[in-house]
Amino acid sequence: MTFAVLAFAAGVIALQWQPALPPLVWAAALVPLALLAWKHRRFVVVAALFTGFFWAAWCAQLRMADWLAPGLEGRDLEVVGTVSSLPAVSERSVRFEFEVESAAAGEGLPRKLLLSWYRSEFFDPEVHPGERWLLTVRLRRPHGQVNPHGFDYEAWLLERGIGATGYVRSRGEQKKLGPRDNVFDRIEQAREAVRSRFFAQLGSTPAAGIVAALAVGDQRAIAAEEWQLFSRTGVTHLMSISGLHVTLVSGLFAWLAGFLWRSVPAAALRLPARKAAALAAIVGALGYTLIAGFAVPAQRTFYMVTVVAAALWVRRMSSPARTLALALGAVVLADPWAPLAPGFWLSFGAVALIFYVAIGWTERESRLRQYARIQWAITLGLAPAALLLFGQISLAGPIANAVAIPLVSVVITPLALGAAVVPIPEILDVAAWLVEWLLQFLEWCAALPGALWQQHTPPAWSVALALAGVIWLLAPRGVPGRVCGIALMAPAFYATPPAPAMGEAWITTYDVGQGLAVMVRTASRTLLYDAGPAYGPDSDSGGRVVVPALRAAGLGSVDLLILTHEDTDHIGGALSVLESVEVARLASSLPAGHTLNTLIDGPRRCIAGETWEWDGVRFEFLHPPGAYAQLRRNDQSCVLRVASAGGAMLLTGDIERSAESALTEREGHSLRADVLLVPHHGSRSSSTREFIGAVAPRWAVVAAGYRSRFGHPNAEVLERYREAGASILRTDRDGAVLVRLGRGAVEASGERVRDPRYWRRMPPV
Repeated sequence: MTFAVLAFAAGVIALQWQPALPPLVWAAALVPLALLAWKHRRFVVVAALFTGFFWAAWCAQLRMADWLAPGLEGRDLEVVGTVSSLPAVSERSVRFEFEVESAAAGEGLPRKLLLSWYRSEFFDPEVHPGERWLLTVRLRRPHGQVNPHGFDYEAWLLERGIGATGYVRSRGEQKKLGPRDNVFDRIEQAREAVRSRFFAQLGSTPAAGIVAALAVGDQRAIAAEEWQLFSRTGVTHLMSISGLHVTLVSGLFAWLAGFLWRSVPAAALRLPARKAAALAAIVGALGYTLIAGFAVPAQRTFYMVTVVAAALWVRRMSSPARTLALALGAVVLADPWAPLAPGFWLSFGAVALIFYVAIGWTERESRLRQYARIQWAITLGLAPAALLLFGQISLAGPIANAVAIPLVSVVITPLALGAAVVPIPEILDVAAWLVEWLLQFLEWCAALPGALWQQHTPPAWSVALALAGVIWLLAPRGVPGRVCGIALMAPAFYATPPAPAMGEAWITTYDVGQGLAVMVRTASRTLLYDAGPAYGPDSDSGGRVVVPALRAAGLGSVDLLILTHEDTDHIGGALSVLESVEVARLASSLPAGHTLNTLIDGPRRCIAGETWEWDGVRFEFLHPPGAYAQLRRNDQSCVLRVASAGGAMLLTGDIERSAESALTEREGHSLRADVLLVPHHGSRSSSTREFIGAVAPRWAVVAAGYRSRFGHPNAEVLERYREAGASILRTDRDGAVLVRLGRGAVEASGERVRDPRYWRRMPPV
């Protein structure tokens, strides 16, 4: 039974790594497999494996069939539906999930949308859960930026069943129609009321956001600065309604039910207290999961608690491994996309480690000693997974968690829940005071020398080897050579990712939306050409895309940062880069007094004619000329040519026709390059036929946002490149584009091709 459940889970997990969904007609093979499994038990595992695979495939087919029809993208649509989630309120907008009831467009509209309603000088939108609205919206299919080691937004939308994202149009009809008023709406309304009361009493403080997250699962109430602190100290798992909190609440319900049940002999005779406690555990876990808005991490824990409680009910708790396997099967059966979340692997890994190190425990061991062993096992055992998933390990985590786990789980969370249920201001004040004290303690932990270990993302084979080393190192007493497990863990820390050879350059144009960020790597040097846009007050492409990519590649510094010109879609992420990694030099066309120039010693201007060589790769600025203050801002862009023995790429920023003409006259045939970064995102104001002819590229790389509001790239411009014989790669369609300038050849490909997943279909652009 255990192996069959594990095989089913393995089949579900295998499906999530497929580049395309298999035809469901193949599932017909399950019929003979089922017959063989019925007659011969040895086929049960194979049948379970195929069943899991095709179960996940069928679920994916159904969910992706509910995506927005391509023909409805970019159109104004009138929809009637209900606000079905707790709205996320920010300075610029209100964001919420919207369940569609009907639409004028008819077929092709998904059941669930994720909408933003933007504020303006004259209008401040206000929506609440359970309200029915008639809205005019503009939608697009699920689409996210696809970068190496980046967050997979498309997978996140798929797991939550969101078939389109979009925004409410300022023009068009917006009309409130009244309440829907079902039980789930009432839960969301109660969550909103608690959150509003907390912020009204505590103000917009870090403590208010954390207490709200612990009470009603609103993680968006926690600011980015606090998340960074929690990540650095390894306590992120505590700052939301996590599996640990759901487990503790269900355990408290089980203990109370068992205690009260035993106090009533008549009840105990009808139903054993153990079974009553199991039912209470399920009720407690379900209630807390609903309070959390039925968030996916809490759902996983609810399924696990339900399986364990059911095993207790039928008295089948003889094997922890069997119980954990059943919980795993229940989770992937209910949520086939759970394996895409890091929390899935970390939570099951932590529980498995606890069971593993508990082997051989004796009653003579104190609770404190057992707790210390568990902390040590989890910290060490999850280190390989943390390196693979996040590229970092909090070395201060054991100290921080030793205080934070009991304080948050046993004291602060119960107080937050008590304040949510009983509106006594003093309860909330005590919870907030404890949170403020905890933040001070975590800041002290984060300031400890070596508090955070950051490194490159280790190769998958080294992580597998490290996990084997962990099992060996944490083995029970009596297993020979346990210390040798350290040797198996070493490659995860020292095996470096691939890098360019001498004379080669790897050039990655990142998918940052409407903007530009390009990284150029040689054998030992790194150049960053622009840093992409800012997405909001607390988010930019430097922090979300560029810095994670640098760290995943094991690059702790940038030798040269080039900021082509003073446009926010090119320099909006620069501050995050400068604050996060060491930048040796800065070259730009920014004004001398610009803020970014003051953050680094010796900033200089990029001037045509300057050349240098790194690791056998030649770099040359071709534009702008020495005196360019009179040029338009876009035409001030720094143009860089990167050349190896095998080929060259021309990086052009946002230059327009006049700069292209000047370059063509001044440089002539020296403009030739195998790859051209298309000027100004493919705008119609750039890419003249004369310029394209002078460069004569084999590949044209377009950095543009999906369904750009500026109309980039222009269709006529793309046709010019096709007529010139260039293959077109676009970040909005292909994801991040990697160009390899080898010593004898040039290669170019998009991330959606290099790392394909079935939900990453080429968007219809």
